Amino acid sequence: MKRISLPLWMKKLYEFYRDGFSQMTVGKTLWTIALLKLFIMFAVLKLFFFPNFLKTNFEDDKSRSDYVGKELIERTR
Repeated sequence: MKRISLPLWMKKLYEFYRDGFSQMTVGKTLWTIALLKLFIMFAVLKLFFFPNFLKTNFEDDKSRSDYVGKELIERTR
């Protein structure tokens, strides 16, 4: 298997962040909290506050595509 060779600056950048994250103590906890908040915002809230409008109001793909096309054309006027 052939290995992909990265440019030197990419290797240095990766090593910089790898070494920085491995030596963090409080930072790991803060990153965990930030990633948990992002998961809650994008996964959980989407389920409750952003229903699938097209799936619930139209029966097939043809009627969905017609509606989207019509809306795109009318909203540009």
